[in-house]
Amino acid sequence: MEHLQSVNDLVIRFANVNGTGSASANNMFAKAIFRMGIPVSPKNIFPSNIQGLPTWYEVRVNENGYLGRRDGIDVVVCVNPQSMRRDVDAVKPGGFFIYDSSKRLHPEFMRDNIHYIGIPMTELTMQHYNDPRQRQLFKNVIYVGALSALLDIEMEVLHGIINDQFRTKEKLIGPNLKALDLGFQYAKNHYDCPLDVRLERRDKVGDCILIDGNTACGLGAVYGGATVAPWYPITPSTSLVDAFEKYARKFRIDPQTKKKRYAVIQAEDELAAMGMVIGASWNGARAFTATSGPGLSLMSEFLGLAYFAEIPVVLINVQRGGPSTGMPTRTQQPDILSAAYASHGDTRHVLLFPSNPKECFEHTASALDLANRLQTPVIVMSDLDLGMNDHMSPPLTWDDSRTYDQGKVLSADDLEQIEQFGRYLDVDGDGIPYRTLPGTHPTKGAYFTRGTSKDEYARYTEVGDAYVRNVDRLMKKFRTASQLVPAPEFYQKKNQSKHGIIFFGTTTYSALEALDLLKEQGIEIDALRITAYPFHETISAFIEQHEKVFVVEQNRDGQMRTLLINELEISPKKLTPILNYDGMPITAQRIEQLILESFPEEKMEIAAIKGLN
Repeated sequence: MEHLQSVNDLVIRFANVNGTGSASANNMFAKAIFRMGIPVSPKNIFPSNIQGLPTWYEVRVNENGYLGRRDGIDVVVCVNPQSMRRDVDAVKPGGFFIYDSSKRLHPEFMRDNIHYIGIPMTELTMQHYNDPRQRQLFKNVIYVGALSALLDIEMEVLHGIINDQFRTKEKLIGPNLKALDLGFQYAKNHYDCPLDVRLERRDKVGDCILIDGNTACGLGAVYGGATVAPWYPITPSTSLVDAFEKYARKFRIDPQTKKKRYAVIQAEDELAAMGMVIGASWNGARAFTATSGPGLSLMSEFLGLAYFAEIPVVLINVQRGGPSTGMPTRTQQPDILSAAYASHGDTRHVLLFPSNPKECFEHTASALDLANRLQTPVIVMSDLDLGMNDHMSPPLTWDDSRTYDQGKVLSADDLEQIEQFGRYLDVDGDGIPYRTLPGTHPTKGAYFTRGTSKDEYARYTEVGDAYVRNVDRLMKKFRTASQLVPAPEFYQKKNQSKHGIIFFGTTTYSALEALDLLKEQGIEIDALRITAYPFHETISAFIEQHEKVFVVEQNRDGQMRTLLINELEISPKKLTPILNYDGMPITAQRIEQLILESFPEEKMEIAAIKGLN
C-alpha cells in the first residue's frame, strides 16, 4: 500500500463530540505548529447545539503559506463513533486514520488503501486518572501527545503551551503533561515514528500572530474610539462584542475615578440594538453593534432611518448560512445584497470587506471614521470563517498620532458665524451636509431629526421637488464615498491576460492559491480583490479590459456579481460566477476546477500534455 509522503504540507482533521473539551487540545496542536515556525490554518466546524453532536477541527499546514481550506484529508484523528463512517471515507488513499483502540474497530470501517493507527486513549485514561471528567478531557491531550511522536512535533513546544495556558492554574500543568507523555510514549513504542507525513521546524511565520477576526474587530472598535455597543447575542457574532467588552475593561476605565467609560447593553432584540446605536450616535458617541444575517433583516428598518436621517451607524455583520435560521454555524457570504440595499425605498449602504484579522481591526476602526465623515451606516462584512477561526495575521498596529474623524460637526463658534443653519444643505458640493450635536449652542443649530421627507432645513414637506433634491444629494454623497473607502487591490502591475478574476473577503486565500495552480498549467489570469462598496472606478476599468472575468463568492445566487452588474452597468455575459455555498470555505481546487470547465480548449490541451508526460 502506498504511503502519503510530505513535509510541512498536510491537512489533519480531528473528529470529536461537541462539549467534550476537545477544543482546547485541538487548539494546542495548531499553536504548536505555529510556534515551530510553520504556517497553519485551523478551522473549527461545530454544530449549532450545545452538546452531543459531531464536531470537527481541520488544520491545514503548508510551509508555502497557502492557508485556504484544501480538498483531501491526509490524517484523521477520530474519537467520535457517530461520524466514523464519514471520517474514514474522508482520508486520502495512503493516508492515516488514528482512532481510540480501547475497543476493536468494527470491520465496516476498514479500508484497504489507508493506514490505521490505534491508540487506546480511553484505556490509558482509565489506568491513570480517577475523575470521570478528567478522563474525558485528558483523552484529548493523549492524542495530541501521540501526534507529537507520529508527526515529529517538538515536545518542548507543547510543554511551553501547557505552561502558558495553565500558569494561573498550576495544579493542572502536571496532569496535562502526564497525558501528553502517555500518548507520546505509546505511539513511540508501538509505531515507526515519525510517519512519512511529518513536520519540520521552519522560520516562515515571521512576526505574524494567530488571532480570530471577531477579536480583531472588537479591538478595532476600542482603538477606533467606540464607547457604546448595544447588541443582541447571535452566532457567529457574539464573541465580537465579548472581545470589545474585554478590551474596553482594560482601556476604557477612567484612571482617576476607576469608572467605566463605555457601555455594553444587551437589547431585547436586534432592532432595539440598532435603535440604541442610532440614539447614541445622534448624541455624538461612537457606537456600533454586531450581528449576523437574521439580525441584519431585523435591523433593516432602522438602517433605512439612519440612511435617510443621516446618522452615523457602524454594523459588523458576521455572515453565516441562510435564509431564515439557515446554517448558524457554517460560513457563507449571503448578505451582500441585503446589506447593500438594506431597508425599503432607495437606499445604498457603504460596505467594507476584510479578508484577514488585520483588516478586521483596521476596517472596524475606519468604519467609525467613515460613518461620521459620511453621516451614514457603514457595514463591515465579515463571515463565520473569518470571525470565529484563528488566522495567521500580520500584527495589529496603531498610529498613536492618528486622530478620529468626526466629520462635518459645527461648533458653537461655527454657528455664530452662520446666519441660518441648514441641516441638509450641500454646502461643499460633495453631498455631505453639516450637523450639530445636542447642546452645542443655546439658541442655534437645533433641528428636528425625522425619517419623513424634509427640505434642506429639516422642515417636514411633501413637496416632490424637495424630496428629489434630498435623495439626489444622498446619491451624490454615495459617489463621494467611493473616493473615501479602501481602494481595491490588484495583484499585477499591469494586466497581462485577456481573462480576469475578482474575489473578496475570505475567498482571497483560496483564490490566490488557485491562480498559482492555474499558472502551473500555463493559464495566466489577472486578479483584483474588492475591499469596499461603493465600487472604485478602477473596478469597472478592470472588467472592461478583459474578455471574461470570474467572480468568486460563497453564496448560491452570485450576489457580488449581481451588485457589479447593477452598479457598474456591466454586461452579465462578461462575469462568470465561481460559487460555493455548502457552508464550508471554498477551496483552491474548486476554483481551479470551475475555471478550467469554462476553458474547454485549455483543459483538453492540459490533459493532452499530462498524457504525453
